[in-house]
Amino acid sequence: MAIVPVTRARTPLALCALTAGAFGIGTTEFVIMGLLLQVAADLHVSVAAAGLLISGYALGVFVGAPVLTVLTSRMPRKAVLVALMMIFTVGNLACALAPNYDVLMVARVITSLAHGTFFGVGAVVATGLVAEDRKASAISIMFTGLTVATLLGVPAGAWLGLHFGWRATFWAVAAIGVIATLVIATLVPTAKDNTSPINVRAEMKAIARPPVLLGLLMTVLGFAGVFTVFTYIQPILTRVTGFADSAVSPILLVFGVGLIAGNLLGGRLADRRLMPALLATLTTLAVVLGAMTFVLHDKTLSVIFVGLLGVAAFATVPPLQLWVLQKANGAQSLASSLNIGAFNLGNALGAWLGGVVIERGPGLGSVTWIAALVTVAGLAVALCSLRLERGRRPVLAIAACPQT
Repeated sequence: MAIVPVTRARTPLALCALTAGAFGIGTTEFVIMGLLLQVAADLHVSVAAAGLLISGYALGVFVGAPVLTVLTSRMPRKAVLVALMMIFTVGNLACALAPNYDVLMVARVITSLAHGTFFGVGAVVATGLVAEDRKASAISIMFTGLTVATLLGVPAGAWLGLHFGWRATFWAVAAIGVIATLVIATLVPTAKDNTSPINVRAEMKAIARPPVLLGLLMTVLGFAGVFTVFTYIQPILTRVTGFADSAVSPILLVFGVGLIAGNLLGGRLADRRLMPALLATLTTLAVVLGAMTFVLHDKTLSVIFVGLLGVAAFATVPPLQLWVLQKANGAQSLASSLNIGAFNLGNALGAWLGGVVIERGPGLGSVTWIAALVTVAGLAVALCSLRLERGRRPVLAIAACPQT
């Protein structure tokens, strides 16, 4: 299903519109990390239980992405994007009004339903707006909305939560949703490109190919490593490193700067050579997570590594997304949404695993090296994929991908 070409003059505006939607969704997904302690105290739950609000959101994305992609397959992609942003806005209003933990969890899940399909459909739209050699960069431009959300939205949300209560943050995010809906409705071109429903059987057959499944698994494991740490970044910085609560917001700015740099770098690397970009970014992520274990008690080094974590984490996003899009030939819409779901399944697993380490394991100071091990598992899957692509066995993958 090809996107109807648009003029060059409108292409940047369309990509900016997609980025605006990504900013709103990214803000609501990540902002809870900077509010974890406030939410836990106000709703009288543990920090680990508050962390499950991230898992609930992520699991909603994982389930909702493929389901909504199939159900909306008759609709023009622009109409789908607008409708999803409306769901997003209503969900955030419900979060702001939630009287207790259970209602907040339900509201987070409702909000999450927009997430996966928005990025799945948006990634397909973005790649259809540019030349062949710019597809990964187009994805990275759209995903810059996520990185800017972390750069500006999350620190601003943490500041609002600290000074006006965590509910004020969700009111602000709902307002962002209204603005993003209007921008998408105005700037994204209408294209009659998907007037027939998805052939679920054919697309599932395409997705069942080993390279696609391995790509989805890489995504899950890579981002499980990231969110094992990032979910609990506020208590790590305050209780392990020793920062004051007021320092968390500016440190999250450092993380956001790293995300922007990493996302754009990952797009350029993937445009040049996709598999080397996958291996390099996953390796770097594992190294950064492991090294953080040894710097958490030093404030200066901790801030530096928070920034490096941002770079390493989002440098993986464009190559992981482009890998799945390329390998799922004939099933791009569903595969793209599934991969966004895979990112969020990783987020859910990471938030859960971090909570287990904190409550039943060695504690906050150990989540970084546990996260590194999870990412190493993702790297092992990437090496298996390399073996499959080349038809031979990489030396480094011997233990991880044995001969059958």
